[in-house]
Amino acid sequence: MLFRVSPLKSLIHLAQSRKISYGQLKSWYSGLVKKPPPIPPYSHIIQIGDPVLRVVADNVPNDLIKSSEIQFLIKIMKGVFKRYDCVGLSAPQIGISLRVFITEFNANHLKAFDEAERKTKEMKIFPQTVVINPQLKVTDYTKVIYTEACESVKGYWADVPRYRAVELNGYNENGEKISINAKGWLARIFQHELDHLDGKLYTDSMDRKTLTCTCWQVVNERSGKVEIPFNR
Repeated sequence: MLFRVSPLKSLIHLAQSRKISYGQLKSWYSGLVKKPPPIPPYSHIIQIGDPVLRVVADNVPNDLIKSSEIQFLIKIMKGVFKRYDCVGLSAPQIGISLRVFITEFNANHLKAFDEAERKTKEMKIFPQTVVINPQLKVTDYTKVIYTEACESVKGYWADVPRYRAVELNGYNENGEKISINAKGWLARIFQHELDHLDGKLYTDSMDRKTLTCTCWQVVNERSGKVEIPFNR
């Protein structure tokens, strides 16, 4: 009677005869097996070029805000938000085209700036807040230009003009109406996130000559041997 030896056992025998480690073999063999791509909501932040970032997001029906599906989305967003240490994150950035974003500006974020910069940019601590179906009203049309970055445009920043003050209306994660008057840095964060929900990125309104690789000096110091991670 003939016994068939499994392909994996044959490979293990071959690896042993050629002194290939099990780890090397496992890595090679797993590369042969096609894994289905992940589906959103992702546990990573998608990058510029992904079509989802260019779609105007849909409103969440008010009666579904407290549904298990939307609450699950918010849970995933909070996890990604914490992992990437964000100040703002929109649902489209994890692959879901719905009008939901989270924002926070905490003490650690504030410490990254000196006192003069905090004052000039009107920075204040703001607790983590989920905003659903936001509507934005400009309350001060003065344009202020500061440098912005985005986790969906990893490795770059640029100068972007924004309105100085806005009024934000929407719903929180419990389906309750919220209204926030913001100026300075928080107003900028709100406008940045609203852009995401409208299929826009800061690259659409930036001063193009100021677009800068965030690590250009390190690239030179290390002769170009630098990698930018796209997950955390």
